[in-house]
Amino acid sequence: MKTLIPIFIIFSFIIIKSQDRNVVSQITKESLIKTVSILSSKEFDGRLPGSEGYDKAAKFVANKFLEMKLKPFGDAGYFQFLNVEYNRIDTPVIFEAIIDSETISYKHGKDFVLRGFSGANSFTLPVAFCGYGISRPDLGYDDYQNVNVKNKIVIVFKQNPKWKIDNKEWGNSYPREKSLIAKQQGAKGILFVSLPNDEKPQPLIGSVLHGDGEQPTDFPQLHISIEAANQLLRKVGLTINECQTKIDEKKKPFSFLTRTKAKVITTTYYQKEAKTMNVVALLEGSEPVLKNEYVVIGAHLDHVGSQAGLLFPGANDNASGSAGVLEIAKAFVADKVKPKRSIIFVLFASEEQGLNGSKHFVENLIVPKEKIVAMLNLDCIGYGDSIQVGNGKSSPKLWEIAKEINDKNFKLMVNDTWSGGGADATPFHEKGIPSLYFISKYSYDHLHLPTDTVETLNPDLFEKIVKLAFLTAKQTADGNYQREEVK
Repeated sequence: MKTLIPIFIIFSFIIIKSQDRNVVSQITKESLIKTVSILSSKEFDGRLPGSEGYDKAAKFVANKFLEMKLKPFGDAGYFQFLNVEYNRIDTPVIFEAIIDSETISYKHGKDFVLRGFSGANSFTLPVAFCGYGISRPDLGYDDYQNVNVKNKIVIVFKQNPKWKIDNKEWGNSYPREKSLIAKQQGAKGILFVSLPNDEKPQPLIGSVLHGDGEQPTDFPQLHISIEAANQLLRKVGLTINECQTKIDEKKKPFSFLTRTKAKVITTTYYQKEAKTMNVVALLEGSEPVLKNEYVVIGAHLDHVGSQAGLLFPGANDNASGSAGVLEIAKAFVADKVKPKRSIIFVLFASEEQGLNGSKHFVENLIVPKEKIVAMLNLDCIGYGDSIQVGNGKSSPKLWEIAKEINDKNFKLMVNDTWSGGGADATPFHEKGIPSLYFISKYSYDHLHLPTDTVETLNPDLFEKIVKLAFLTAKQTADGNYQREEVK
């Protein structure tokens, strides 16, 4: 059987190549780029779930599904509703260092950004450096043990140490956990700084991946540059690099008062439960038995929004994947030969906050789980130089279909893959549903930055990835793939 499968795939693919060229040609880089330009525009304000901008994006997608005459497949029309935490960041936003009589004003977006779940407050207070911001007395490590941070602002490393004590995990490194620890110690705000000794320290990204726990609504949370951190440490004659080195070498806390102050003003609006939505449509299959089996084609529609006028457009992440799903849907609708299996097209909300939309979708399936034969996820497919298809080690037969199609057409797909899902494919994988994750290689140069704009995309690569995903979906939906056991 193992020797027959590749032969069958190649034969099926030849049929696709000779008879369905016009259908594949429906997928164009011009159309893809046009959709990304719309979704990443200021009108949609970074597509943060719970916001007016995200709602506009969801309505845009729903209208596209309606134009294609796809069947609504949500709770109400095309919308499948869920609740998420929502935090809007308004003006004014101010961050200044006060060193003796000198005041240094920092530029929002260049020298600092706010965490997506920053609280709101206004104060000028002394600054303390508190290492990794960890309090684990059970491990004999506490960055707050020998420093009084009451009514102060703390600087901490955003990430956790790469080393361990007694091979024990530190817990999660989410900003909310570190913020709540600092607040419990009496601090009034927190300044995160990326690990300066990393080969490529994390830039000032916009992010709403924040972790569990109650939102400290009066506790400002900023991510500051390494340069700004060094200026705040200037009075003690240390650099932030030296501080990390000292802690890492001795594996002991090194916390102190910096003898400087900082002025922080943040303005936010928080909702614990804000309504948002996945956008879901159905193309019914043509074969009487197989139409009761389903292929899911999805991407996350959301991004991280904006803060005080600073826009994170999210062109590659993930207006590109969203445009890809719409383009694939358009190609299937244009095909005179309808797929035998039914296809569910879904644009997920709140991937950036922790896969909330896709988790909600799989936990509230409107078709039997065992009837979903495959899920194809598109995420960050517009920037880079080659194609990677993830989760191939967990769904190898499905991955081989994509690889055969690529090898006969595009020759852009790398052999590297992984297991365990990835992004919005993860909840499907965890339910035992075979899944693939289409992504462009070297896709993250502009990840969560204001520079993730449509102008940075690689249109030719973008088009080829979407065509590969479409042809893989077509093979699967036409019955040329039988659901495999997920590894």
